[in-house]
Amino acid sequence: MTIDIAETTPTDPGQGVCVAQCRSPTSLCSCTLYFMTGPHFIAVHCQEVGGKNYEASMSHVDCFVKELLSSDAMKEYNRVRVYLDENYKSQEHFTALGSCYFLHESLKNIQQFDFKAKKFKKVVGKEIYSDTLESTPMLEKEKFPQDYFPECKWSRKGFIRTRWALADCAFDLVNIHLFHDASNILAWEKSPSVYSGTRQKALALQTEHPGLRITDQRFEKVPYFVFGDFNFRLDTRQVVESLCSTATMQTVRLGDTNEVDKLIFRESENDRKVVLQLEKKLFNYINQDVFRENNGTLFLQFDSELSCFKERLHELEISFPPSYPYSEDSSQGKQYMNTRCPAWCDRVLMSATAKDLVLKPENEEKNLVYDNIGPNVCMGDHKPVYLSFRLTTGAGKANANKHKCCNVQ
Repeated sequence: MTIDIAETTPTDPGQGVCVAQCRSPTSLCSCTLYFMTGPHFIAVHCQEVGGKNYEASMSHVDCFVKELLSSDAMKEYNRVRVYLDENYKSQEHFTALGSCYFLHESLKNIQQFDFKAKKFKKVVGKEIYSDTLESTPMLEKEKFPQDYFPECKWSRKGFIRTRWALADCAFDLVNIHLFHDASNILAWEKSPSVYSGTRQKALALQTEHPGLRITDQRFEKVPYFVFGDFNFRLDTRQVVESLCSTATMQTVRLGDTNEVDKLIFRESENDRKVVLQLEKKLFNYINQDVFRENNGTLFLQFDSELSCFKERLHELEISFPPSYPYSEDSSQGKQYMNTRCPAWCDRVLMSATAKDLVLKPENEEKNLVYDNIGPNVCMGDHKPVYLSFRLTTGAGKANANKHKCCNVQ
């Protein structure tokens, strides 16, 4: 997942600031290289740092990041902040989140907020933080309570928040990872699913509760962007009813517990061909192409988890296919896995004030892009998603001259 915030000069409209969210360090590399031709500020949010086998793989993450920073592609980005939550031995705090920020050498007077001192500080040099991020005053990190997802023995879901000031505008960037669907069967049983309620509860904790998180009263309120793996899913019940409207359903139960093990949907005619087979970790539909046709827009009607936040969280129009679950076979970059119903898990959301920054009149259509990265190549099971726009000087001020652009010195 990727956000790109572009800060430009009147003479060089192609350059800007980029905020990006990716699933893994490998996607991080792809994202940063993808944006090398333009943005002045790149922010990349990663989840599952170290991968599923983080105990064996975490040692490679730091080496990978250091090699990336020393690459020719990054030589013009002379200020860097990398925050990697790698302390997997701390079950109480470990989130496996990674937030990476790259600042172009042409940008001046960029500041980052110190949450402990409650003031902005100038960003200088390249710094990498890992292990225990709880003691780092330049961010806020929190893991969601375990009782939000009791069926998972050890969840790594949580968020990291940083605050930045550039072009006379302050804004928060929040890296978030919400709870997944553990069982397709359970997700199908109720509309909306029990998992949808869990995600809404966690997201509400960040955006609604007075005295808590990104909307609390401890700090001045600023525009904020929340981007990461929200794990938003299509309403499974409604999708199945739409795909299998004329099919008959066969229920297969476990002999010892009578628990539903499989749901098999067959055509009423045509030799009773199987249209869809649903299991805990199987969503095997006969024609996967329907999720790619016209970028899957037919299924946006079932993407409703964000609706209860419509007054607080906003999003640009989605014009790319579902971002998950893609095959991890390097030769199958466009193919979905048959594990879950394809969905737009990876998103870039924003507050109403942040939306005002994005939709400024001077943000011409060519400067405003909400899309995915690597549509035809393997990027892991999630396709990175990004938002790119132009940020003008004084954009965050009520009396800002709407035609005055940032003077990059």
